Amino acid sequence: MVRSLTLALLLCCALRAETVLVLPFANHSAAANLDWIGESIAETVRDALASQGLLVLNREDRLEGYRRASLHPGAQLTHASIIKIGQSLDASIVIYGEYQQQPDADAKDASKGSLRVIGRILDLKHTHQSTVFSQVGALEELPGMEVQLGWESFREIDPQTHISQEDFVGLHPATRLDAMESYARGLLAAAPEQRHRLFTQAARLDGKFSPPCFHLGKEAWDQKDYKAAATWFERVAPGNPRYYQSQFFLGLCRYYGGDANAAAQSFDLVAEAVPLNEVYNDLGAARMRHNDLPAAIAAFRKAIEGDDADPDYYFNLGYALWRSKDFEGAVECFRNAVQREPSDSEATTLLGRALKQDGPRPGDPRSEGRQRIKTNFEEFAYRQLQAELAARKD
Repeated sequence: MVRSLTLALLLCCALRAETVLVLPFANHSAAANLDWIGESIAETVRDALASQGLLVLNREDRLEGYRRASLHPGAQLTHASIIKIGQSLDASIVIYGEYQQQPDADAKDASKGSLRVIGRILDLKHTHQSTVFSQVGALEELPGMEVQLGWESFREIDPQTHISQEDFVGLHPATRLDAMESYARGLLAAAPEQRHRLFTQAARLDGKFSPPCFHLGKEAWDQKDYKAAATWFERVAPGNPRYYQSQFFLGLCRYYGGDANAAAQSFDLVAEAVPLNEVYNDLGAARMRHNDLPAAIAAFRKAIEGDDADPDYYFNLGYALWRSKDFEGAVECFRNAVQREPSDSEATTLLGRALKQDGPRPGDPRSEGRQRIKTNFEEFAYRQLQAELAARKD
């Protein structure tokens, strides 16, 4: 869990304890090639709400909800199935809707006309459904319409908000339509090659569009192409809900790429906003690789303060103390590590050396670079905990 329960959040709006689920809007038009619009609306509204401090489930969570409800992604949802998906994910608010293309009777091209999007909000906690809100415009106006739908959703969820519609829209500049379409189609693509091509196309069409950059960074990360991954993560802009996760992975890419100082800078930035134990652990590892043992020891201690059950945190602190020749402190940490993970042969070996006050030997590969890295990033759990604590105070 997190190190601190009292650090202030950087977001301008207070987090709410409610968890929001945004479902893809249903295509009620005759054109099947417009199915991507439903996914695009869901992603834009989700990101807009998340960037305002609301707890919004991500797409992976939503797909898990479909699986739990035994529904195929893209299936037409009934009111009952919407409730079932929301309840399966412990969501208290579900946003859903539909859209329909309305042909222009005077136009020769049947594809021309207006697009009508209708949204609804279902409050599962209080069994209340909002009034319908909608947007109508040409397909070319869809990016702006989606932002407006985000505003309508936010105002319905938080009617006491102090942010104006103008400011909200200004914080979420509309994306190019072709980039948005490529990104949404990429999310829906089944083949990895097609998904990569569409995400790359989306990022090329709109250089300020962060979501495809994040996904491309994760793809490269999974392939251990840390240089390419870092390039993509660097393009995720501040203010985007994926920004701190991107900075965390950017730090990991820099760490594995050999730039420990730059890695520490990334982890420092994340720790200021999302002080997770894994962030402090990796910050300590980066500082250690940069030969700053005092800073590394301080970071490892913060990780343990937040979670004293993880043996890796004790191992890392023991390793840093051992390298600084604080053998007494190292013994205590290695013992804690072995108590929590008796099969840890490396911790057992270093415990023995610390007991003998046998410190690191220059050039000995067995005593170099043994610090352990964490690659999980539980930002949503942190935000959720902060929201629950804030709700209790109220």
